[in-house]
Order: sequence, then structure tokens, then C-alpha cells
Amino acid sequence: MDMVKQLAQELGLREEQVAAAVRLIDEGNTIPFIARYRKEVTGSMEDTALRELDDRLGYLRNLEKRKSEVLSAIGEQGKLTPELEASVAAAQTLAVVEDLYRPYKQKRRTRGSIAREKGLEPLAAAIFAQSTLADPLVMARDYLSEEKGVDSPEAALAGALDIIAEDLSDDAAIRGELRRLIHTDGLVACAGEGQEGGTYAMYQDFSEPVGRIAPHRVLAINRGVKEGALKAAIQLPEEKAVGLICRRVVTAKNPCARAVETAARDSWKRLIAPSVENETFSTLFEAASEQAIKVFGENLHHLLMQPPVKDQVVLGLDPGYRNGCKIAVVDGTGRVLDTTVVYPTQPYNRVEESKKKLAALIKKHRVTVVSIGNGTASRESEQLVAELIRDLGPDHRPAVSYMVVSEAGASVYSASKLASEEFPQFDVNLRSAVSIARRLQDPLAELVKIDPKAIGIGQYQHDMPPARLESALGGVVESCVNSVGVDLNTASGPLLGHVAGINSAIAKNIVAYREENGGFTARSQLLKVPKLGKKTYEQCAGFLRIPGAKNPLDATAVHPESYTAAKALLEECGWKLADVGTAAIRELPAQVEGKGIGTLARQLGVGEPTIRDIIDELLKPGRDPRDTLPPPLLRTDVMELKDLKPEMILTGTVRNVIDFGAFVDIGVHEDGLVHVSQLADRFVKHPSQVVKVGDIVKVKVLEVDMKRKRISLTMKGLGQ
Repeated sequence: MDMVKQLAQELGLREEQVAAAVRLIDEGNTIPFIARYRKEVTGSMEDTALRELDDRLGYLRNLEKRKSEVLSAIGEQGKLTPELEASVAAAQTLAVVEDLYRPYKQKRRTRGSIAREKGLEPLAAAIFAQSTLADPLVMARDYLSEEKGVDSPEAALAGALDIIAEDLSDDAAIRGELRRLIHTDGLVACAGEGQEGGTYAMYQDFSEPVGRIAPHRVLAINRGVKEGALKAAIQLPEEKAVGLICRRVVTAKNPCARAVETAARDSWKRLIAPSVENETFSTLFEAASEQAIKVFGENLHHLLMQPPVKDQVVLGLDPGYRNGCKIAVVDGTGRVLDTTVVYPTQPYNRVEESKKKLAALIKKHRVTVVSIGNGTASRESEQLVAELIRDLGPDHRPAVSYMVVSEAGASVYSASKLASEEFPQFDVNLRSAVSIARRLQDPLAELVKIDPKAIGIGQYQHDMPPARLESALGGVVESCVNSVGVDLNTASGPLLGHVAGINSAIAKNIVAYREENGGFTARSQLLKVPKLGKKTYEQCAGFLRIPGAKNPLDATAVHPESYTAAKALLEECGWKLADVGTAAIRELPAQVEGKGIGTLARQLGVGEPTIRDIIDELLKPGRDPRDTLPPPLLRTDVMELKDLKPEMILTGTVRNVIDFGAFVDIGVHEDGLVHVSQLADRFVKHPSQVVKVGDIVKVKVLEVDMKRKRISLTMKGLGQ
């Protein structure tokens, strides 16, 4: 089947859409650029659809390449038949291609190949034909050879059966049927030893059908096996497997047929079962990884797109024991105003001194929000801040007291390392406090500096195939950055590096050019940046904003290639560039509808989707899509795990969504779990159908396990 036609059928798209998108991708255009600025060409395909197409296109092209390699290799052996060529051409997966190629691969010496070297292949063929009533052991006497090491009929027969067993193992049709049988009748079974209530307690005597096992269980078992805590196997009754093979190859009722059945049993037990067991685990892990990566990607998208807390003076506090608690105060633009270190925790216990320092900073800089990281000493730090704020008078009390930033310590450290160029005067600990404060002010700008795997919103992310995970998450970050847009004069190097068409080297060159020449005053100046050529400019320009630029369009998402059309549109409706973003221009949409958007599009030489996008930008230049989302929940209350009681109803923030539920921050340092069965008063197939990272939800406490620090929550019956 033609690849474009196949992609169109698989993805539910029109063939002309697919053909156009493939052509644009092959021309070196980025997904964000195609999605935003080539809507007329692709029929307004969205970013996610384009990425899915690009991913599937890559697989199909790799499949075609592998088919070509296999056909060439078999052809060089002189064994390529029209039937085999047709089978390879029709293969829909790499697994089927490899099955077809299996008999022709160069193998290490096996029992079957050794038997062939001894001249026993004709005996194997005669037995497999099952066309004689002769006893195979009698037939084997004709193949005795002292020279070849065949010294008895029994040895000759054993060698012949080894050849048959190997041929059966290499049969693509048999392997395909056995895969299907394992999927319908096989069990994933595992066992292990450990303490009751341990990490893998539920898997110590566990089995579940291959076709129904949940992805998160596959990942848990995989990790348990890697850690040596579990042993796992694929169980399939031997008689079912051998019976399937025999139904295909046993064609008579005679001694030779019984010998073939013996070979079939040996083939399953010795050759096929270990192989398909590995394949099955590999397939299950691959599918589970894709599901986990998908969920991780959705979590990351919602985390990155959380609304920023704008125009607030933030005090960032990175908790610690030995090195103290690092403090940084930043203004509404992220500029560092002050830094210090306090030592309220063990082994110093300078509580009162720490309170005085914090109070002085809050009063001096009129701090409105305190952001606390979740390091090892975060609980003590929360209590310190809570006591301090209660002691402050109303004139100095922050409007919002604190927010626990749910990040792994590794992610804060990762971000602080990237901040070393911007803040060389600070040590790594103080830079992490700056990162915490800025993370609250603009999650996207700060979190792009961090390896996504280090942000605690995934599920077994460190077990995922690294290249696949990096590709998928990189696409999510790229999509978010470009949908929001980037201020060309304030963006960090890491943030610029995620703009369409810009790599890390060009991002550094942009920052260097900015430092040497002052801020950009026009998008066209980008062409003066070293290594930023016309193609890169085409891809990135529309996503880079210059607030306050002489040309108001430079502050919008209107692409420079559409400036002429935008100006002509304004003139046609009686407006000027100076009117962009003003209240008066709100009449523009009605004017365009009155003149006919199709007529204007033809007159201006652009498509209707581009006209609509231009109008949106002229009305609200440089708008941030995050501003329309609910603001983050900032708490003023402080609770501890011991304060929680069953039936308590609380408000919390969804911090992580995984296959079996969602973790919700309810302000007690430990996130509570809402199991998938407790998410709604209806059946929920996957938690992502109900909640997403950043959602503010009502929850009721079901149970608190103080020993294991686990909180069970429900969202049922709370009228979300």
C-alpha cells in the first residue's frame, strides 16, 4: 500500500493532508511552524496530529528500509522466491519481517547446523515428508559415517530431529500463531521474596493474562526483575503450544509423524518458548513504555502550561540541614533582589535568628509570596515560615504565605546548574533558591531548564528507552514553548533553545548578540546572529516576540511573511499599525465578516486560517494562552500528616497523573493518592479522563497510614 494512503487510513486524515504534511516535514520545516503557519497547506492539522504523523512516518520508513535490506540479503544467497518476496513486501511490522528473515540469517553453530554439516539434512527431509511407513531409526542407518562423526542410528536420528526442530523454530507462520496464542492464553507470572508490605509485595506470587495485564504492572515487574527482587516468566501450557505446531506440520499417522511430533515438542521447549518469552516481555514493555511516555507527556504539558504568578515579589526557600536553608528574593520580573542563608534546622537550630532574617527580607522587599521547595528539610521550613507569618503584622504579612513546589531535589539542582552562567556569584545552593522562586513566577521558563525525567510527574521514567523518551518529551516542551511564545530580549538560552528551528548553539549566539549589541528592536535583526540563516529565521521568527518594538507586529505571533497582508488588512478596514491592540480595533472582526473573509483572503493573497490568526493577534498582540487557565492554588494554612482524619474534605492540587490514579497535594508535604476507582461516581478507564496536572480538586480523606506515610483520598460525591 502507498505510504501516504496507509497513513491517511491509520490516522483518519485525508490523503492530500498527509501528502502535504510529509512534503513539509521532508523540506526541513518544524512541527510548530507547520502547525501554526502552514494551515492552508495541511488543512489546519494540529501540533499533536502532526507529531503522531511524523512518528508513524519514521516507523514506516524504517520498515521499508529493513524490508529492502532483508530482500537484498536473501537475494545474495540465491534463495529469494516470488512468494517470499511478496510476503516480505506485505509485512506490516518489523517483527514479521524479522520472522521471515530468520531462516536465512547467519547463525552461530547450533545443534541443527552441526547436523547439517554431518550430512543429515536429507534424512530430516525424508522424515518430515511423512510419506513412508518405515521406522525413522531404520532410515537413519543409511546416514552412518565414521568420517562425519555419525556413529550410530540413534545419533543420526537425533541430528535429523534437531534440524526439523530448528526449521520449525524458524517458521514465520508458526511463530506468528504462537504469538497470538500467548496473547490470548498466556500468563505473566512472577514470584519473589521480601518483607510484607514492601515495594513488590503484590508481585511475590502473581499472575495475570498477557492480553489484560495493565501497563503500570508490566513496568513494576520489569523494575523488580532488574533489581533482583522478582523473577518473571511467560506461562503457556506446553500441550497447547505443541498442539498448535503439530496441527500445522504433522500430516500422517506413521512412525515419521511421531518423530516430527517429538521434534515439535523439542522445538517449543528448547528453541521457541525462550525466544517468544523474551519477545513477549519486550513487546509488553514497549507497549507499557509508550503508554507511560504518553501519560508523562500529558502531565508535562499541563505542568509547563500552568499559569504564571505574575507581578509578585517572591521569596524562594530551598530547605536543607547541613548547608542550611537558602533564601533568594526576586521581583516581579525575576530579578534577584537579595539572598541569604538561614539555619533553623538540625544541627544548628537557630530558629529565632532565622525568623528575624526572614522577617527583615519580607518587610524590606514587600514579599507577597513565599515559595518553598520540597527538599529534605521542607517540613521544618514550612513550619518556620508559618510561625513567622503568623507573627508578622498585617502591614508586612505576605498576601499568600507559601507554596510547596513539587519537584524532586534533582530537578532543582539541575536547574541551578544551568543558572550558573547567569549567577556566577552564587553557589549552587543559592541558585536553587532563585530557581524555586522563578519556578512559581513562570513555570515554563524555568522548567525548560530541567531534564524532564528529573521532574517528579512521570511513572518509571528512568526505565524508559532513553531515546524514545527524550524525543517524546522534547516534542512536548517544544510545543508548549512555541504555543506561548518567547520574549526575544529576556529569554534564557535554554528557553530559546526550544523555539522552532533554534538549537542550543544558535540560542547561545542570540544571547551573546543581545549582550554585545543591546536588546533586539526588530525581528529582522535575527538575521545578523551568527549561524542563524534564512531557513532558521523562517521557522523561529513568528514565535519570538519583541514587546515595545517599533513595528507592533514584532510583538505578535504574526509571521514576518504575513506582515504585508496584515498591514493591507488594517488599511482595508480603515486602521493603522498604531491601532494594534487598542480598544477601538475590536470592531475589526465584524468589519472582516462584513466584507467577506474569503473575499479578503483572495484579495490579500493568503488563506482564511491565516486571516483569522492575524485578526486574533491584532486584537490581543502577544497574548499568553496560559492566562485563560485557573490560577494555581497558593495555601495559607499549614497542616501535618497527624492532623488528617477520615472524612475530612480538603482542596488540593493534582501533582501527578499515572495509570492507576492521581496524586494530590493537600498541604501536608506527602501527596495523597486518589485511586482510579475513586476519581468519579462513574467508571473511569484512565485517570487522564478526569484530571490533569495542575487541576484544583476537592478530596475527602479515606485513610491515613502514619507508618508508611500514605494518604488515601476520594473525589466521589464531592461535586467537582
